[in-house]
Amino acid sequence: METARLATMIAATITVGWMSGLFYGFSVAVMPGLRVAGNRTFIETMQRVNVAILNGWFLLGYVGALVFVAAALVLHAVGGGGRDALVPLAGALGAYLAAMAVTARVNIPLNNALEQAGPVDGIGDPAAVRRAFESPWVRANAWRSVLCTIALGCLAWALVLH
Repeated sequence: METARLATMIAATITVGWMSGLFYGFSVAVMPGLRVAGNRTFIETMQRVNVAILNGWFLLGYVGALVFVAAALVLHAVGGGGRDALVPLAGALGAYLAAMAVTARVNIPLNNALEQAGPVDGIGDPAAVRRAFESPWVRANAWRSVLCTIALGCLAWALVLH
């Protein structure tokens, strides 16, 4: 049981770290870099990124983080020992679930709307499409970055207590 507890905490920390780093990278490099791009370049790039990111490695991090954090919490809640880590594990799960909620309620619908705009060459008013997407997506991504970083900090705390 002790090995399973530690293994799930390590897996949770790694996968949440991947997601925190991904969202942070978008916040500090990708979106600022695209801010200076033309409207059609911005739209086409984000459309391509939104397709490319849906792959097994992304899903391993995104879904794996939820599974591993939840598993670590359950394994620490049942049986003897491990109770010291319950509070930070619960905090990590709550923060990560909040990041997933932001993704589901804001980022994914914005990504879908951008895709529904169609091929960039056929968009009549690319500036309007970009305006509808960019600011709310960037704000939501900043929240995902913060929430995943909080989850990562909670996991680090749980590892210390473990």
